[in-house]
Amino acid sequence: MLDIRDIERILPHRYPFLLVDHVDEIVEERIVARKLVSRNEPHFNGHFPGHPVMPGVLIIEALAQAGALYAAKLVKFDPEKQVIYFMAIDKAKFRRPVVPGDVLRLEVTPLRKGGVIWKMRGEAKVGDVVVCEAEFMASIQPRPADGSGGQPRPAEGGAAAKPAESASTAGEG
Repeated sequence: MLDIRDIERILPHRYPFLLVDHVDEIVEERIVARKLVSRNEPHFNGHFPGHPVMPGVLIIEALAQAGALYAAKLVKFDPEKQVIYFMAIDKAKFRRPVVPGDVLRLEVTPLRKGGVIWKMRGEAKVGDVVVCEAEFMASIQPRPADGSGGQPRPAEGGAAAKPAESASTAGEG
């Protein structure tokens, strides 16, 4: 459904941090994507020498990136003018290690969708075995024109501005 060129048009991530290789399905109720786990990925050199294991945070990031692709396809998302930021993670569980040669199947479903804030639930599987699951939130925001990285500027009184939680729910990465 989406190949790597399509994915790169939507997500700002690039190797080695682009963690979705292909999208197999995007429908109203879910996205199914793949991450091909290769021994030549740089994190395996130190995690762990002689026993390479994909870091759990990268599995969560892959789920969040799949969620961002899902959100982008369901709304009028313009990657030239908008970016999707990962906001929160909850209920993360890791069931078994992911190793080189595994194909991660990333399945993400919405819990709340359609506006600025999205909430999703994801499962990463190898074959039919769930290796990781989590709930996460993301926010669709205007892309900063000034190159600041989109960090909220302090409001009067010094408090950082928070995204409005009025509109929606989805995942980024």
